[in-house]
Amino acid sequence: MSMATAFTRHAGVEVPLICGAMYPCSNPELIAAVSAAGGLGIIQPISMTFVHKHDLRAGIRWIRAQTDKPIGFNAIVEKSSKVYEDRMRKWIDVALEEGVRFFVTALGDPRWVVERVHAVGGVVYHDVTERKFAEKALAGGVDGLICVNKDAGGHAGSRSPEQLMAELGDLGAPLVCAGGVGDAAAFVRALDLGFAGVQLGTRFIATAECKAHDDYKQAILKARPADIVLSERISGVPVAVIRTPYVDKVGTQASFLMKRALRHPKLKHYARMYYSVKSVFELRKASLQGVSYKDFFQAGKSVGGIDAIEPAGEIVRRFAAAAAAAAARRAG
Repeated sequence: MSMATAFTRHAGVEVPLICGAMYPCSNPELIAAVSAAGGLGIIQPISMTFVHKHDLRAGIRWIRAQTDKPIGFNAIVEKSSKVYEDRMRKWIDVALEEGVRFFVTALGDPRWVVERVHAVGGVVYHDVTERKFAEKALAGGVDGLICVNKDAGGHAGSRSPEQLMAELGDLGAPLVCAGGVGDAAAFVRALDLGFAGVQLGTRFIATAECKAHDDYKQAILKARPADIVLSERISGVPVAVIRTPYVDKVGTQASFLMKRALRHPKLKHYARMYYSVKSVFELRKASLQGVSYKDFFQAGKSVGGIDAIEPAGEIVRRFAAAAAAAAARRAG
């Protein structure tokens, strides 16, 4: 039974499933495994180069040696610094030169990425949490929208999947559900709502291929949805993390001064830069070196559907089989 959607046609994949870009957990072995199984693995360039120590071009070529299936690329386009923006432009050029044609943008104006990618026949989807951001992204020329809901890990939204579908469904763009999907039943429900695809992050951390520390994976297996809290202490804006004794100790609120700086028109970029640098080190330590560092484990409420560490390809195939069975039942 075909699972073809607008997203699968855009991405050239068999299964309407994305392994979302994750810092620091998007290692090339995980990306390759998801794509090889028929989904879409997304390269996170900071993880690839600074965490997993691959030159970007060499890392892409390594993935290509494992699978000839499509892969994607994550471009965070917020103008936090000129150095970062220049680096991202070079990374995108490398990805395009190496044949990547599916891009996911976030946190800024995607227009310049769209221009570069469309020039070679590629596709750009953009992360959004509500309609005003969706309209801006579509005005910038993106081809689809990653709809980040309130159950997502990392920078979560404020709406449910149902609310986002109702709010964005008339915009005429393919919508991908991001957040809260940890098992096959939730995957099928998201597709039944009308989403053209589903993006998973937390589910793929608890896999054999992900290089995250076993402490992180075990924390995901043990956590329940009620254990996911929003902390402002990583990036200055709410980030979904697993509640731990360390999180309870340091609290979840940014300081009064940092909150003011984040709202100040001239200081907000510097405040975000401070948090970005700080979070790079904190998340990397906890994710790759375990709980002894007492930092933060990012995760979404999909933890409720995750009860085993599995090969990434098995997850993709199981979810695909569930979706195909559901479609066959509907067809009668």
